[in-house]
This record gives sequence, structure tokens and C-alpha cells, in this order.
Amino acid sequence: MISRYAAFTEDPAGGNPAGVVLDASEFDDAAMLRIAAELGYSETAFVTGRPEGAYRVRYFSPLTEIPFCGHATVATAVALGPGDHLFRTNAGDVPVTVDDAGVATLISVAPSVRPLDHLTELLAALGWPAGDLDPALPPRVAYAGAHHPIVAVTSRKRLAGLDYDVPALKSLMTERDWTTIQLVFRAGEDTFDVRNPFPVGGVYEDPATGAAAAALGGYLRELGLVPDDATLLLRQGDDLGRPSRITVRLVPGEPGVRVSGAAVPMP
Repeated sequence: MISRYAAFTEDPAGGNPAGVVLDASEFDDAAMLRIAAELGYSETAFVTGRPEGAYRVRYFSPLTEIPFCGHATVATAVALGPGDHLFRTNAGDVPVTVDDAGVATLISVAPSVRPLDHLTELLAALGWPAGDLDPALPPRVAYAGAHHPIVAVTSRKRLAGLDYDVPALKSLMTERDWTTIQLVFRAGEDTFDVRNPFPVGGVYEDPATGAAAAALGGYLRELGLVPDDATLLLRQGDDLGRPSRITVRLVPGEPGVRVSGAAVPMP
């Protein structure tokens, strides 16, 4: 049975839609990819077993398998119900807690940050001049289960006018093993507007990207751009007409990044 949830929202018309299959033990890779393609969502999560009390979860976009997906993790955890769950993903183990209000909080694998090469090619594919970049948020590649270049601009208008070269960006992302591009505008001390092109998955843009949110939290902590105990709000999907709200929390001494959001069934 395939369930449909909108993640990082309390409104079925908002957030990022995700497919959820709670018993995919009989499906092979081809079947899971076919189902994901038929649904057409950014990702569909498949629970393929329960090894040692954990849920073995795999994530497929319409074009390929993804090592980790935050919004489909939130959707799957809410579908399982309130309590503590452990997801065994291709990126590692991800604990998720769901409260009685249907809000899930995941703890990512330990993030890492490295220099961003091919920045000139990336900006060319985005159609963005280098002069629009925010010097306070230098470009990097961040990882918290999947790799996401982080590129920040000084203008919300630049973010709103996203119109990228799909073949060029897809080719570059495939070559570099990038999952989405985390495009950022810092709207306040603890508030960020973000957009995430996802051509490698067969989707023009993600309305909400929990894995990239975790990566951004790790990036901000690594570069000392927020306090070690920061709680951040990410606004995503507004430019697509599917508003999403993602809470990112850093806990001192905890390697992973906490990402929280609601999920609701879709009609």
C-alpha cells in the first residue's frame, strides 16, 4: 500500500509530497524505482525490513536512488505513529522521534563540510553572477547524509527569480555526486529562505529538503556562523506555492543536526 504525505507542513496543499510504502519487503530495486517514477514526487520512502529493531528505509526519486531524504523520513515516521523510531538508511542510522501532534524530529548522521570546486560552472548553470554572492556565507559543499553545495546570495529577489539551465546543472551535479543545490538567502539572524534544484532526481525543484537543511545546519556550525545551540527556521517552497517550514536545531556535544517538521496525509 502506498501512502501519500505532505512533509514540513500542516496543510496537505503545502510542504513537499512524499510517497511512503511501509511494507516494501517484496519489492526489488526496479519495482521501487518504477513506483517512485509513477508517483512523480521528489522521493518515495520504502521500508524494506526491520533488522535488529530498526526500520530499513530506502529512498527513490523518479530517476534514481538517493542515500538519504529528510522530508520522506519525516513523512514515514509520522505514518508509523508517535514514539521513537530508528531508520537504517544507506547513509547510516537516523533516529526519529514523533510527538503526539504529528511533528517528527530526526537526528542526521554527523555532517561534514568541504570546499566547493566548479563554482564558476555552477554559477553559469544557475545564471547567477558572482557579484550576487553573500560574502558572509561562503560557498561550500556540506554533507549530512547527502552532498549539497551551499550557495548564498544577498538578494531575496535573486532567489525568487530562479531559472536554471537544467541539462547543464544536471550534468555537473551527476559528475560531482551532488543531490540538490542549497540556495540560500539569510533573512535574519536565525531565519533563512532556501530553494533546492533537484534535476538529478527528475524534479525541477524540491519544495522542502530536510537532508539539505541538516547539511546547512552543519555548515553554519562548522563555519561559526551561528551559536552552537542555535535553533533556525528555514522557509522553503513559497516560490512554488507549497510553503514549507523546517526547524533546524544544534545541540552542543551532539554530532548530528536535528531537523523537525510536521507531516500530514494527502487526499
